[in-house]
Amino acid sequence: MNFDELVARAEALIGTGERRLLGVCGAPASGKSTVASALTEALGDKAVCVGMDGFHLAQAELERLGRAARKGAPDTFDAHGYLALLSRLRDVRAGEIVYAPEFRREIEEPVACAVPVYPDIPLVITEGNYLLLDDEHPWERVRALLDETWFLAPDEEARIARLVARHERYGRSNQEAKERAYGSDQANAERIRATAHRADLVIPGS
Repeated sequence: MNFDELVARAEALIGTGERRLLGVCGAPASGKSTVASALTEALGDKAVCVGMDGFHLAQAELERLGRAARKGAPDTFDAHGYLALLSRLRDVRAGEIVYAPEFRREIEEPVACAVPVYPDIPLVITEGNYLLLDDEHPWERVRALLDETWFLAPDEEARIARLVARHERYGRSNQEAKERAYGSDQANAERIRATAHRADLVIPGS
């Protein structure tokens, strides 16, 4: 399925007349942010992108909990907060702007209230790793809040290469980048990949 077909599919969701939530799911470096951002740009004022990564726990809290080495695992996010945001986004109220957080890779921290979602926006695109997870509370409740979910399944070798390059871009050495990509990131990726069967659409790619 090419990009124009994806845009058409997203526009079909908008055509229902009510606000719709579209999820874009996949492993780290599968292209979620790229696809979600490109869709949002193509749809103009009809869509806004809200990332699950905005609910990363702060680094200080991860260290307090002893989870810093596993950053990116399901229990390193405020899943209840993410669910609450999705519920608010579905429950559109006239005149009410919903503010969503955003994860800033340059500082490796979430920033609150960075993404305004206006009440007249008909489509919210949310992207993240665990939108289809069904074996851990409360993540199993996410799928029911989304009208449609797409799963990105790129070539695994290419995905890992992109992930290593990303880690290097944000300050890790090549060795550190590979240890992270093949270590905790890969453990998360395998868990995420096992949820693909729950998606409405699986998108292969490079």
